[in-house]
Amino acid sequence: MRQKLVIGILANVDAGKTTLSESLLYLSGKIGKMGRVDNQNAYLDTEALEKARGITIFSKQAVFDIHSTQITLLDTPGHVDFSMEMERTLQVLDYAILVISGADGVQSHTKTLWRLLKMYQIPVFLFINKMDQPGTDKEKLMKSIKSQLSDACISFEKDNGNEFYEEVAMTDERLLEKFLETGHVTEEQIKEEIKARKIFPCFFGSALKLEGIEYFMEKLIQYTIGPSYPEEFGARIFKITRDEQGNRLTHMKLTGGKLKVRDVLSGNGWEEKINQIRIYSGKNFEAVGEISAGTVCAVTGLTQTKPGEGLGIEQNFSKPILEPVLSYQIKLPDGYSPREVMPKLREIEEEHPELHIVWDETLQEIQAQIMGEVQIEILQSLIKDRFNLDVTFDDGHIVYKETITNTVEGVGHFEPLRHYAEVHLLLEPGERGSGLQFATNCSEDLLARNWQRLILSHLEEKIHKGVLTGSAITDMKITLVSGRAHNKHTEGGDFREATYRAVRQGLKEANSILLEPYYSFQMEVPREMVGRAMMDIEKMYGTSEILQTDGEMTTLVGSAPVVTMRNYHKELMSYTKGFGRLYCTLKGYELCHNAEEVIQRIGYDSEADTENPTGSIFCSYGAGFYVSWDKVKDYMHIESYLKSKKENFKEEVQSQTFSDREWISLEEIDQILGQTVSNQGKKSTWKKSKSSVERYYEAMRSKIEDKPKPKESKQGTYLLVDGYNIIHAWPELKELAEDDMDSARVKLLDIMCNYKATKKCEVIVVFDAYRVKGHTEEMIDYHNIHVVYTKEAQTADQYIEKFSYDHSKKYHIIVATSDGLQQVIVRGTGSSLLSASELKYEIENTNKNHIQSYLTSQSMNHNRLADSISSEAKEQIETFKKPLNPNN
Repeated sequence: MRQKLVIGILANVDAGKTTLSESLLYLSGKIGKMGRVDNQNAYLDTEALEKARGITIFSKQAVFDIHSTQITLLDTPGHVDFSMEMERTLQVLDYAILVISGADGVQSHTKTLWRLLKMYQIPVFLFINKMDQPGTDKEKLMKSIKSQLSDACISFEKDNGNEFYEEVAMTDERLLEKFLETGHVTEEQIKEEIKARKIFPCFFGSALKLEGIEYFMEKLIQYTIGPSYPEEFGARIFKITRDEQGNRLTHMKLTGGKLKVRDVLSGNGWEEKINQIRIYSGKNFEAVGEISAGTVCAVTGLTQTKPGEGLGIEQNFSKPILEPVLSYQIKLPDGYSPREVMPKLREIEEEHPELHIVWDETLQEIQAQIMGEVQIEILQSLIKDRFNLDVTFDDGHIVYKETITNTVEGVGHFEPLRHYAEVHLLLEPGERGSGLQFATNCSEDLLARNWQRLILSHLEEKIHKGVLTGSAITDMKITLVSGRAHNKHTEGGDFREATYRAVRQGLKEANSILLEPYYSFQMEVPREMVGRAMMDIEKMYGTSEILQTDGEMTTLVGSAPVVTMRNYHKELMSYTKGFGRLYCTLKGYELCHNAEEVIQRIGYDSEADTENPTGSIFCSYGAGFYVSWDKVKDYMHIESYLKSKKENFKEEVQSQTFSDREWISLEEIDQILGQTVSNQGKKSTWKKSKSSVERYYEAMRSKIEDKPKPKESKQGTYLLVDGYNIIHAWPELKELAEDDMDSARVKLLDIMCNYKATKKCEVIVVFDAYRVKGHTEEMIDYHNIHVVYTKEAQTADQYIEKFSYDHSKKYHIIVATSDGLQQVIVRGTGSSLLSASELKYEIENTNKNHIQSYLTSQSMNHNRLADSISSEAKEQIETFKKPLNPNN
């Protein structure tokens, strides 16, 4: 049986990806003549838009044979604006070919592709193209690839000999042991290591001149392993398109069993029959009656499928990692109404789901999310060609997102007359970039399984708005923990209402923060203009560092907010007189640098958003009435999940103790805190950290490299306390904070002062001040402890994370917090943890021991006044004790 492989070819724009595809097709005998992008006759760039622009816009497939292996090659777009189209194909790949230009090396978008391939766990072969161009250096390129991508990237130009086997063996401890025993590594072992992503073979050549291509093809077949598939039917849908006749095509890869024409397939709420199965190669296709597992095909007859949907034994995929960060208004030509145009735009959105085309009722406009300006032009052409509509776009705005920093229980109740549903959701902050995760931890004694599944589907079916700006929420886990239905009056729609309200109520109660998209960038500027470039980056609230200096050009890498950097390439081209180059790729969402300004500008009123209510509906005397979010929990019919959990929780942790010998001098304390505090506070005397511009010129003046410092043993202990987290976690402080937060802060500080008096450790209590506009980082002494108020746009989590990272190697760092995300980060720095309850137990236990120790010492040492006075004084006292003689 022939081996089948689905291989994707990926690259940064202009790396020669399409040319490599053409050379593979030509040398395999699939085509008789190589096409060229600039001649507009490339085999896989079949669309008029692609030929006109000379770039790949839509992923295409070609099927060809190399020896006894059938290859389905998926050519993907290289331009950043069409990254979503590329990412969709990753879901069906067995292997990937990553093309790198030998003239340009690893680019910013190359790193993004590398991260995606890692996330999707796809084995990778690297082809370094354009090696025929002057100035290319294999040794230098391999060094750069190893440092920027992975040390496991290994040149396979000579795949034998001790030197090669030794380098391969170094990638895996088990393999190294066998190599040391035998002095050899087998081909099967290498294939397994490649499949497991422990080795990434690298090849060099020129696709245009067919140099190194045949050797690459031979090794591609030699070192790949064909997947095995189950007998049960399964398929992954990765794309929706339409042919020239308007037929809707569902592109899928069969991952199990077989598929025949007239088979009936079913998905989420639909069941439809397949009319035709097509195997595409370029713009042509072959209609077949049956296919087996491992085949990529397009089928007709399915009208409700979606990209990312799994059929049969396959589960639905998680949402794409890449997403648009710019939103634009689509302006219709005169005489057209949104009502008649929206169905047409929905058809486009089916094929490009990242567009998120919506009708905004408040603004009375159609909006779409776009990756960049090139995608706008392509979308305009697409709408014009298909529907003869000349649409335009406005200047666009940033797509913000919101998340939370603490764990809350959101509750929703929907009970108008003859309806009933109650939902309790646990909202927890997640890692940055994790998106939304949904789970259930609810007893079926409380709520039947079918209702639980319905609630989860309602959580997933909608983009839930945050309460700061109305932006979509992200980076949190939402768990169904409790709920209730009525045997007679509950309908499916009731749980939809209760679920939506539970999310919103929880968001109102949580500490929400605003996130904005960031670019990762790679910038090449003339050496004498590095200072100007770095200063511009700092003004854009970005960070940068020098990657390398090559002759007259210097390469900077870093990140910056999209809103400040989106049009910077024009300015760069201007002041470098055309010599500067800027490559930007989406890094992800991070804390918004000007959150207060954005929130004020957007002016979103969460209470006035009638489509996304924060309160709940209850019933009394046969009539429904509305209860605001802050009073909902007083009316709930089910006990609070967090409250019951807290009441039933038993302390079973051993106290974290500190050694008496771990003492740090005040001079060392000042030095460490001075390194951590970057902005001068009211009572601090430390200097502001140097800017990247100052660091650059200082580095240019000094050519002496710092020698590595000898490893030191840990010299003392720091206890860092997340102030507001502890206040909200301790019932007595939380209750006090509801009336007076200042009193709660002082109470916590007094408790920590008393604790510090009995322990040989330094205590730092950190409070968020990130929402205080213009606030600089401030450190003050409060009796015998230190108190830090963070600067604007900096959370206590960030301060603690930085402190832990900077000093965990030298000092024993213990962090007191119950924030789940922060605990993960702290563990990553090697620091120790105390939850809020553990800290409370430790303090209470310490106080108890201290009192007991004092009482014990008092009982052992009966210090009496008589023992401490002189004999003369004792005689005088005895004289006074005698009764007076009346005769004297």
